[in-house]
Amino acid sequence: MSERDAFDQLRPLLFTIAYEILGSAADAEDVVQDSYLRWRDIHPDAVTHPRAYLVQIVTRQALNQLRSARRRREDYVGNWLPEPIRTEHDASHDILLAESVSMAMLLVLETLGPTERAVFVLSEVFGHSLVEIADMIGKTDTSVRQIAHRARQHVQARRKRFQPDTGASRAVVDRFLLAARTGDVHALMDVLAPDVVQISDGGGHVAAARRPIFGAEQVAKYVVGLAQRSMADMHAEFGSFNALPAVLFRSGGEGRLDSVLMVELTGDRITGLYAVRNPDKLRTAEVPRPLDRPTKPDVKGVSP
Repeated sequence: MSERDAFDQLRPLLFTIAYEILGSAADAEDVVQDSYLRWRDIHPDAVTHPRAYLVQIVTRQALNQLRSARRRREDYVGNWLPEPIRTEHDASHDILLAESVSMAMLLVLETLGPTERAVFVLSEVFGHSLVEIADMIGKTDTSVRQIAHRARQHVQARRKRFQPDTGASRAVVDRFLLAARTGDVHALMDVLAPDVVQISDGGGHVAAARRPIFGAEQVAKYVVGLAQRSMADMHAEFGSFNALPAVLFRSGGEGRLDSVLMVELTGDRITGLYAVRNPDKLRTAEVPRPLDRPTKPDVKGVSP
């Protein structure tokens, strides 16, 4: 097997790790590509366990990238949402993987420090031991154990109940869209949870609410007003993004992707609406992203 073939087999796993640490598909792809260039320059005999070696490289590169990205996000205009990724069946069959790339979880991870985020993702999602993670990120076992404990407590206090995309979800989204188009605020409130939140990300490039909107009544009024202003010229189609049911809105004339609306549900009520309109985050949004999570982690190898 060639170096390229070996790397391509691991690409879904490497992309998933980088994306969960960074929350940006574009940055994750950059990390994966840079990791390939490093991998290409290593003599095959120097690496006993390719997966372990590449996971270590990707983790360190993603951490460096995240520290720079955090500084840039301080100047971000309006709400910041993770870059949406189209997910297929590889995410839906693994509940832990699906939850880990959901908008709600990625937003919780965004409240962690870079090292805390990497430690949580590697231990809780990908199953690496704390001793292995300490070697990956160049910290002591004791330090990583403390970081993992803090991160786990932080996430558990903020994580929501996760419900993956199902056939029943589609029916709820249909009711939501019908009520929005007809301007029926009461019908909208029937499908919205009392504590629903709506978050829009325009990045300062396009019109979008600058702050989150909370509560069924306020969200319903906002959605109806938005539908009256813009949905008449939009074509809607269904998809699955970040393991959630999603609606893609395209401009009527040219078919350009205007926004991706991800819908988070608990039971038959919508608890979160995440609308990404920033064109920079939609450029490759429709490219399917194969994801992977190993069942038996192996991090033996050489240090990058």
